[in-house]
Amino acid sequence: MLPTIERKDDAVVMIDQRKLPSAEVYVTCKTALQVAKAIKTMVIRGAPAIGVAAAMGIALGMRKSRATGTKQLATEFQKTCNLMAATRPTAVNLFWAIDRMKQTFAEAAHAGCSADEIRQRLDDDALRIHDDDVANCRAMGAHGATLVPDTANVLTHCNAGALATAGYGTALGVIRAAVEQGKKVAVLADETRPFLQGARLTAWELVKDGIDTTVITDNMAASMMRLGHVDLVVVGADRIAANGDVANKVGTYGVAVLAKEHGIPFYVAAPLSTVDLATPDGEQIPIEERSDREVTHVGSSRLTPEGARVRNPAFDVTPATYVTAIVTERGIARPPYASSLAEVFRRQS
Repeated sequence: MLPTIERKDDAVVMIDQRKLPSAEVYVTCKTALQVAKAIKTMVIRGAPAIGVAAAMGIALGMRKSRATGTKQLATEFQKTCNLMAATRPTAVNLFWAIDRMKQTFAEAAHAGCSADEIRQRLDDDALRIHDDDVANCRAMGAHGATLVPDTANVLTHCNAGALATAGYGTALGVIRAAVEQGKKVAVLADETRPFLQGARLTAWELVKDGIDTTVITDNMAASMMRLGHVDLVVVGADRIAANGDVANKVGTYGVAVLAKEHGIPFYVAAPLSTVDLATPDGEQIPIEERSDREVTHVGSSRLTPEGARVRNPAFDVTPATYVTAIVTERGIARPPYASSLAEVFRRQS
């Protein structure tokens, strides 16, 4: 399985997704600050993977801390949590992972653990978050594969694969599981401007797995649907509100509108750590605005004239009315999502 992120010795190692598909380069982070920078600069990306990276970064920071007492360690721990929280605002998995690490710290401190024992608990929990994410993706894939016909053309947007998680993937996990069941699946991968996660990352993953893959530009999706080349759409998510509104890579909303117009099911695959029941609807989801350069340049080549203003929101929000179903590790939620998502949370894992 593709090692998106892992603990090696006294460091966190992750594949540099900015370099793919041209080169498989791994970045070794030896401090929490380096992990935070890797998240911010999109060395690692994808909501579940960001959460795993944050947890590992916090644990790494505490391992490197020279604090001998729990009070001093607690001060450094809070600073490290704040450092991770400031990296990317939209992916709720980031904050879910930070909150879980805070709970682990609080429980250990309450139990009277020493600073070293707290460090060990944090380290163990970060590794559990990693392993749980892989298991959740596989469970999600099994549930989602039931939605895929025996022969299917699937459109996906951005990258919601092994690279966006600790392994296996969310949307691509559904596709992988369907293929593993013997279904004949062909994928149309939106290129996903401006960072080209579909063209660079989704296509790279699927080609390595031997899955039939065709890259299309973002503005081809409508004609592909009209021509009957799309049977279903499966995407991931960075945050899902309590009412089922979905924040995902910018361009997802347009794909969802097109799918509904053409009578094509639009599925979202995401772990429960992506579902934010404290956020009532998509209007409350913060949308990250990224650097102009991602739009104005490809590599060192400038595409736009000097003086032209640029907008670069990293995400958009798809209203729940366009979402056919939401696939989680505990099953599939369908409208109305205010009740079905809450019910999925109540199910036993």
